[in-house]
Amino acid sequence: MWTKDSIHGIAERQRAYFRSGRTLDVEWRIEQLRKLKTSVLVHEKELTDALAADLGRSEAEAYFCDIGSLIVEINETIRGLKKWAKPETHFSGLVCFPSVVTKVYKLPYGVSLIISPFNFPILLSLGVLVASIAGGNTAVIKASSKSPNCTAALQRLIRQTFPEEYCVVLDGGHDVADLCLAERFDKIFYTGSPRVGKHVMAEAAKNLTPVALELGGETGNWCVVRADADLRDAARKIAFFKLCNSGQICININQVAVAKEVADEFVAELQKAFTKQIGHDPLNNPEYPRLITWDAYRKCADEAERYRDRIVYGGNGDADTLKYAPTIIYPVGVGEEIVNHELFSPLLPVVTYEDTAIDALMDTIASREHGLALYLFTRDMAWAKRTMSSQQYGGGCINEVCLHLMVKGVPFGGTGHSGIGAYHGEWGFREFTHPSTVLIGSTKFNLPLREHPYGGKGKWKAAVLKKFER
Repeated sequence: MWTKDSIHGIAERQRAYFRSGRTLDVEWRIEQLRKLKTSVLVHEKELTDALAADLGRSEAEAYFCDIGSLIVEINETIRGLKKWAKPETHFSGLVCFPSVVTKVYKLPYGVSLIISPFNFPILLSLGVLVASIAGGNTAVIKASSKSPNCTAALQRLIRQTFPEEYCVVLDGGHDVADLCLAERFDKIFYTGSPRVGKHVMAEAAKNLTPVALELGGETGNWCVVRADADLRDAARKIAFFKLCNSGQICININQVAVAKEVADEFVAELQKAFTKQIGHDPLNNPEYPRLITWDAYRKCADEAERYRDRIVYGGNGDADTLKYAPTIIYPVGVGEEIVNHELFSPLLPVVTYEDTAIDALMDTIASREHGLALYLFTRDMAWAKRTMSSQQYGGGCINEVCLHLMVKGVPFGGTGHSGIGAYHGEWGFREFTHPSTVLIGSTKFNLPLREHPYGGKGKWKAAVLKKFER
């Protein structure tokens, strides 16, 4: 359906719309955010049904993970936008006298391209759109072909809410994404894998287009359980998180490192927590989500099969429904292949280590690609805070999982192979604007300090400048 010419046409119409100045008014942006919120609430059942069709999400999980989180994001942006967008006033300094007032304006980039993934197809499309709208941009959203029902629902929602020259949703596969990347946009925001992130960045470089990348992390996110941790509490939270979206979450736990002294006890608690939350037969539990495609299911099943002799819980799936049970693989060495790449599935390897050798474990984690998240369970808060302030990762929790994503006023983003840039709330506004510094010059009382001559009668200028610039 989409061609190079049709995408170019959309981009040009959006560029003309942006240049009209319509999007610059902050009150107008707030009105668009209110329209978006109303549309999401009107289409809530349609969105929920689409999430169930594509991912097997229950109504509660669909609301908690996609729709409710999106409403919270919109509300925060509506409340804060006037303050965020207000130009800053700075004292220019004596060296600029008499032009002592400088303004910093927060200007939109222009036409933005948002490439969203399948795992949270509503939140990671419209949540990013919230930031783009807040910044005063227009938006082309390339939604995932792997979640076709959600993409179709998004298209209907946006079509009924905004004109195409302001915001549009494109469907299609990688070929359409590449056509978009070949077009000149003013800002690109991509959520997905590091492999594709490299491709997005390479294409953006051809036009020197600024990018934000939200990636999962090439070697996965670590969770560390120390010997002094509350094992039941840790197991309960880890089980909840691994069940959520069947492990298909960029900040989910890829592997758990557990002190040998308590590893058997922890695994027993984890087994009980899984069973309590999802039952003895998760494959027939309607609340348990499925894997997104047959390829994702096969990849998960094949990986589990390679570790069949160490599966202590789960290890079974249903190819017809694409559901694979939460699966504990124990014990696993820190150097094994399964803990050296992102799983994006309900498989959970448990790595053991000597608690006295925790520093060596953290050095090993630090030597790998930076994760999008890091989770620590321990009663030693001094160690936990010291570790969190010295490791490199996107964000994380101490004695908790994933909830840092829900905190208002703080950034969400990765570093290195887990991403570039950050968003949510004011940080999203910053991501979709660039600061422009403007000095307001005075036409009176200007001193000749910067003007020639600098020698002879002008020798005094250097002495005065040195005093001003110290």
